Amino acid sequence: MNVLNKLKETAVSVLPVMAIVLLLGFTVVPLDKFLLIRFILGGVLLIIGLTIFLVGIDLGIQPMGERCGAELTKKRSLPLLLGCAFLIGLIVTAAEPDIQVFGTQVRGIFGFVNKNIFTFVIAGGVGIFITVGLVRIVFSLSIKWTLFIFYALLFGIMIFCPDCFIGIAFDSGGATTGPMTVPFIMALGLGVSSVRSDSDNSFGLTGICSVGPVMAVLIYSLILKMTGCFDNLTATETVSAAECISEGSVMQQIFGPFGHVALEVLRDSVISILPLFCLFLLFQFTLLKMTALQVARVVIGFIYSFVGLTIFLIGVNGGFSQVGSKLGSYLGTMAMNQGGFWFVLLIVIGIIFGAVIVCAEPAVWVLSEQVEEVSGGTITRKLLLVFLSVGTAVAIALALWRSIAGFNLKYILIPGYILSMLLMIFCPSLFSGIAFDSGGVASGPLTSTFVLSFTLGAASCGANCNDSFGVIALVAMMPLIAIQIMGIMFKLKQRKGGLK
Repeated sequence: MNVLNKLKETAVSVLPVMAIVLLLGFTVVPLDKFLLIRFILGGVLLIIGLTIFLVGIDLGIQPMGERCGAELTKKRSLPLLLGCAFLIGLIVTAAEPDIQVFGTQVRGIFGFVNKNIFTFVIAGGVGIFITVGLVRIVFSLSIKWTLFIFYALLFGIMIFCPDCFIGIAFDSGGATTGPMTVPFIMALGLGVSSVRSDSDNSFGLTGICSVGPVMAVLIYSLILKMTGCFDNLTATETVSAAECISEGSVMQQIFGPFGHVALEVLRDSVISILPLFCLFLLFQFTLLKMTALQVARVVIGFIYSFVGLTIFLIGVNGGFSQVGSKLGSYLGTMAMNQGGFWFVLLIVIGIIFGAVIVCAEPAVWVLSEQVEEVSGGTITRKLLLVFLSVGTAVAIALALWRSIAGFNLKYILIPGYILSMLLMIFCPSLFSGIAFDSGGVASGPLTSTFVLSFTLGAASCGANCNDSFGVIALVAMMPLIAIQIMGIMFKLKQRKGGLK
């Protein structure tokens, strides 16, 4: 484990975003100087926090997940494996900070939504589909047929759902794959598949888990529709603590927002880490029985993950995401009022942000490392990141276009997923699994804060408020296409080289 290498990797990912924002702030977009200073400080905290978080993942979270998966499989008790998996999925997802934030955003638009019920609907969907994913691994079922069947069922349900809730449902699939959920789910899948010596089945669990919350929220929307909740929509507007500080001393305007979000972020980090740590203690005494040295290593890993996640979220919420909202609002207003150059500029900036910012997602780095390790270096991290960046860039461009034009999300989602299903016919199973995993991890906390804030700002210039949802859904969809195209290219290259 090389901390300096991880620091370099995260800095290379985040610094281009900061450079683009500062360039825009000093040229075409008038941004407050204090906002720019907070953005720089937030970026520095983000880099430091992400580095520490990834070190903690390597030390504790990933080894724990792999050991749990392997030991549960060795017990040769399918009910035990599935029961524990459901419990893990339910607890970890309900505690995921991204879900708490997402629930608040949904209630802000649809006042009749109960946040607690909404949270456990999503968590229950993840728990159920973790068991589905593990059944697939245990019985070596086809990843392609599994995904095809459940997505076909999902789109069948979608026909009867309110259009205004479809974006929310698909966004929930991306919001569940946060900084804590993804490493543990992926490691669990790797641990189960390692016992079966089946590397081709080691990926796809995160992708299958992402179907669960989408389907659960769609069913929840049908229940709300039958009870008449959509007849009278109410919307409320919330303002973040970081945006409330507009007066005071220079020090207050620069550092005040970070202080305001610190306690909330600390609470979110605790409720994110604590359930997993309690599960670790439970499994240690009943299942894992690791040595004192191994336990110490895992505990240190949890501490690193907690500290890193806290610093990361303080940086994002204290100064990083607010600039995204201001940028999007200004560019979106200019694009709506003047069109032409400003519309092109909005789309181009969205493409650049989408291409660069996905590389700063914590879960993306975890996925890329595991893919490189499992493939024996055949699928390099750089190649995977390139295809993910391209897919995310296209997704952000589509989201911004939709935020201005206001067309139905179905016009993008349905053709996109049909193309994803068709590509599975020609793509190797390993790449299909990686692709659907990538769709989940690409829409992590950084995308859900900076990019979502940027797009929401653009949509606020006149588009319907319901059009603000669906951004995460598009970010989660495009890697399915991009990575499978990479898989088909890889397959053709193997054939050309005379390999099997």
